[in-house]
Amino acid sequence: MASFQGTKIDPKKFHPSQLKFYAILIPVALFMGLPILFIFNHAFKPIDELFAYPPRFFVQKPTMQNFEGLFAQSNAGGTPMSRYLFNSIVVTLVVVVLTVLMSTMAAYVLSKKNFRLKSTLFEINTLALMFVPAAVAIPRYFIIEKIGLIDTFWVHIFPLLAMPIGLFLVKQFIDQIPQALIEAATIDGANDYQIYWRIVMPMVKPAIATIAILSFQLVWNNVETSDLYVNSESSKTFAFYMSTLTSVSGNTVAGQGLSAAASLIMFVPNLVIFIFMQKQVMNTMAHTGIK
Repeated sequence: MASFQGTKIDPKKFHPSQLKFYAILIPVALFMGLPILFIFNHAFKPIDELFAYPPRFFVQKPTMQNFEGLFAQSNAGGTPMSRYLFNSIVVTLVVVVLTVLMSTMAAYVLSKKNFRLKSTLFEINTLALMFVPAAVAIPRYFIIEKIGLIDTFWVHIFPLLAMPIGLFLVKQFIDQIPQALIEAATIDGANDYQIYWRIVMPMVKPAIATIAILSFQLVWNNVETSDLYVNSESSKTFAFYMSTLTSVSGNTVAGQGLSAAASLIMFVPNLVIFIFMQKQVMNTMAHTGIK
């Protein structure tokens, strides 16, 4: 027992005893990275390799033909692809910023303020986690139509601002902030907005990063809004345009190449944002279960 306690391993440095972990983790990491590698290879495959049998994982004759065809196809229509991308970027940025603000503000109030129906409101939010989007599609359409958002640019934004999982995660973080710290700031003369910006927001950065990723993926990959609520082609997003490539091209074979190129364009932003924020996401998952 004494010899075991006397042996200390620095996790930041290599030790021979760590080899057993590498032997397991490296093959698992390589296996999990195969889909990412496939998406990049698939986008640069010429038509003959896209339909080769048996299927080929790696591209043998990489080409930009799929991307050239993608831009040419969009320019041939009434709306250029740049318009779809512009709509997706603007909508995504607006929704991510507003979702973070709404989730953190609501979580601060539900965590540190006392008022009637506080527990009931949080239970309603928790209950909302049970419903998948398909279950509320019809009532959501009636509400959107009633308030006059059909075929407007705002229909891409307002219905996606409410994010129950974001509110839940942030509240778990704010619950861990000592109430004495909030009271001390209040005694020093800080109001709620100052406490929110200077104390709460810096201490919940991991949760904010997680909300940003979740809302980004939700909006960036959203096809339903453009499909159900928008009639004007110039107001639709790139995700919707990508979902119609096969039918729009009029050629299923050629459409597969266009779809492969568009899939890579859709995937890269998700990969980049996760790479830069993965540490914060891991911290969120670790702290959420600690009470």
